[in-house]
Amino acid sequence: MKFDIMTLFPECIEAVLSTSVIGRARSNGVINISTHNIRDYSTDKHRRVDDTPCGGGMGMLMSVPPIAACHRAIIAQAPELKTRTVYLSPQGRTLTQSIAKELTSYDRLILLCGHYEGVDRRAVDLFCDDEISIGDYVLTGGELPACILVDCVSRMIPGVLSDNECFEQESFMNGLLEYPQYTRPIDFEGSRVPEVLLSGNHADIEKWRYNAALELTRKKRPDLL
Repeated sequence: MKFDIMTLFPECIEAVLSTSVIGRARSNGVINISTHNIRDYSTDKHRRVDDTPCGGGMGMLMSVPPIAACHRAIIAQAPELKTRTVYLSPQGRTLTQSIAKELTSYDRLILLCGHYEGVDRRAVDLFCDDEISIGDYVLTGGELPACILVDCVSRMIPGVLSDNECFEQESFMNGLLEYPQYTRPIDFEGSRVPEVLLSGNHADIEKWRYNAALELTRKKRPDLL
């Protein structure tokens, strides 16, 4: 899968998505992540990409022309790809595991990172298919949300993790929070690993894990039930 990220701060994206599981997946060619500096598409001699809001107001808005030029250049690189363009916005639908799963059906995701007071609305209306938020709060820019979205979606791409079970059993994949997990030592200051997990009886272990996940969800996130 290919991710193309339109941003004013590509170094922020690279700092997060060049390490750990995602960094290895990039190195192995399982996923492709490219950053595109919107400033490179500005025709202003000072490479300006923002301007004051029409009608007045605080702050600056990212203007349409460099965003449009950047988006069109990305599309032209591989017009045959099944593509979805997403604007990372607090006004968008809140990212969930099911939305991330939905996005894996595309060959390419183009992500637009806003900054300052946001972007000229025409950039969203003309070039974006979707708006996604990572929560009901406001951040300085869309770079961190873009990284979160890439990480979340990438984990479900075959070959990124060692086995599909690594994500299929995680929280939210089956509508429940993930069951509690334990490792050695078996006894830590009187707190022991549940005996059923040491029994070697896989049927009993699976039953315990399901019931534990159900109880945990009931206590912490009853809205999921």
